[in-house]
Amino acid sequence: MDIYDLYNKMESDRILLSFKGDVTSDLTASILQIIEQRLIEMHETPKLRKKVYNVLVECLQNLYHHIDDVIDNGMPESDKRSAIFTIGHNNLGYSITTGNYIDSAKVNGFAERLDRINSLSTDELKQFYKEVLSNDERSERGGGGLGMIDIARKTGKKLNYDFITVTPTLSFFSLNINIDTHE
Repeated sequence: MDIYDLYNKMESDRILLSFKGDVTSDLTASILQIIEQRLIEMHETPKLRKKVYNVLVECLQNLYHHIDDVIDNGMPESDKRSAIFTIGHNNLGYSITTGNYIDSAKVNGFAERLDRINSLSTDELKQFYKEVLSNDERSERGGGGLGMIDIARKTGKKLNYDFITVTPTLSFFSLNINIDTHE
């Protein structure tokens, strides 16, 4: 694919921003600033801007804090902490898509947690959020697992995710979040 084809694909998919590489705190701050300005330029309501911004913060923090230091001999060193991120806009609203490598041994537990989140009603999500917040459990990366719950609560939608097996020890996790314009 040449750059013009890529440009046309991004234009037809109405991609506002796309990134592939190592997600750093400086990059996260820059992305948030860029998207905040774009939402203002697009004359979005303050309520919608806040929702998109907050969900974007959670998605980027998940990439930054939970991206695995992947150990796979067949993988180039530069790709081990690589992630991908896009935010697009369509007639229904905004779409935030993220993807990163994950240790295959963690896939089942993570999928079970995401499925549990997807099975809960709005009130049950609120209660689950409070439970996780008060149980003082933290992952080895310092998080309590609130990010995905918060995304589901803020969007009112199910988490659309997938795991692709890359090698026996390596999988690729993708997450697509939709935020309706008219809520």
